[in-house]
Amino acid sequence: MSRSAARAAAAGRSAVRRAAVTAALAGLLLAACGTTAQPPQAERSQPQPQSQPSQQRTPDAQREAGPVQLEPVKQGPYEQVHSALDDPEDPVFPEPLVDPDRILSGGPPPDGIPAIDEPLFLPARDVDFLDEDEAVLALSVGGEARAYPVRILIWHEIVNDTVAGTPVSVTYCPLCNSALAFDRRVAGRLVTFGTSGMLYLSDLVMYDRQTESLWSQLEGRAIAGALTGERLRRLPVATVTWADWLKANPDGWVLSQQTGYDRDYGSNPYVGYDEADSEPTLFDGELDARLPPKERVIALDLGGDAVAVRLAHAAEQRVLPVEVGGRDVVVFTAPGLASSLDSPEVAEGREIAATGVFEPRAGGRTLTFQARGERFVDQQTGSGWNLFGEAVSGPLRGAQLRPVEAVDTFWFAWAAFKPDTRIVG
Repeated sequence: MSRSAARAAAAGRSAVRRAAVTAALAGLLLAACGTTAQPPQAERSQPQPQSQPSQQRTPDAQREAGPVQLEPVKQGPYEQVHSALDDPEDPVFPEPLVDPDRILSGGPPPDGIPAIDEPLFLPARDVDFLDEDEAVLALSVGGEARAYPVRILIWHEIVNDTVAGTPVSVTYCPLCNSALAFDRRVAGRLVTFGTSGMLYLSDLVMYDRQTESLWSQLEGRAIAGALTGERLRRLPVATVTWADWLKANPDGWVLSQQTGYDRDYGSNPYVGYDEADSEPTLFDGELDARLPPKERVIALDLGGDAVAVRLAHAAEQRVLPVEVGGRDVVVFTAPGLASSLDSPEVAEGREIAATGVFEPRAGGRTLTFQARGERFVDQQTGSGWNLFGEAVSGPLRGAQLRPVEAVDTFWFAWAAFKPDTRIVG
């Protein structure tokens, strides 16, 4: 079958399903677009002006001044190249890595769901808009801890930032419930990302503003455009409760709700979307029937070995050793996290579990753990560890377990990208 005939057949198979779900998705995503409190960009591809270096301040010095920019968010120049936003099959590009007909419009135009390009932060101790069980994305780079509330990311999906001198993008796709962070340096470029308004296998398709190539969020890979085939370096990020993050990082920084946009932060435009048996939106792949489509899993891929740990199983165990790609890892879970995709208010979702995934080595030895109350205690030294892999008591106090790249997501999404995944639990 020719390439064009294959595309036509695929389009025919999915046409009915697309028609059935497009109206529902449009309502969700157009709600997320909202209205801006600042003028839109004059041109879609025009880079934002580079921020001027700001004076970094300690939380104590900042207490009376309100939210600040901590580090400048720099980016490379816009390149005069063809845009995959306009035509992912442009013959000047390498062959797309996926069928372009399966990169589906979600309704909004490029940047209709606006990324945050000049994030402002508050000292953690000054934050009063988060509930204890509310979800935040925890990122630590170079010893600097920042929290990105899901109540904000659910409306913007991408935050371009710089943390301890490292250019990063923190991303969240509500339709796949997937949070990933990336280093913005790729292929000799310093890029920033925006939302393309498109989806692939129901997952966020980002675009870099320098070449306007299209990127699959879950894969961290350019799937069409000038940078086709390039991969981003992932940075470990975890979805945890605000209370747990604050306890571990009292001197950390939190993304402010002063984003420059008018959004109903704290409300959830995807009410009830995380029902385990419900169908994903704008998903034209084959559902893997081994688990319900939206069962929550902790997904790992090490050395080509893809594993999905059922979150419910890990939560029952509290400490779960797993072998992935010939490596031993340990999954910690803690109760109390509110699902962000359940109730009309993000903070009022039903209880699920927060996770941390680590290499179980510290102090030159391999450790085994068991849960004791809120802590995880290693059997070798009796040291107590928190959900972030930090020893907070005992002989190893101050030691840090090495985080392992993992993503809490829905089963349908991970299985679509990694069909050979084995399931734990």
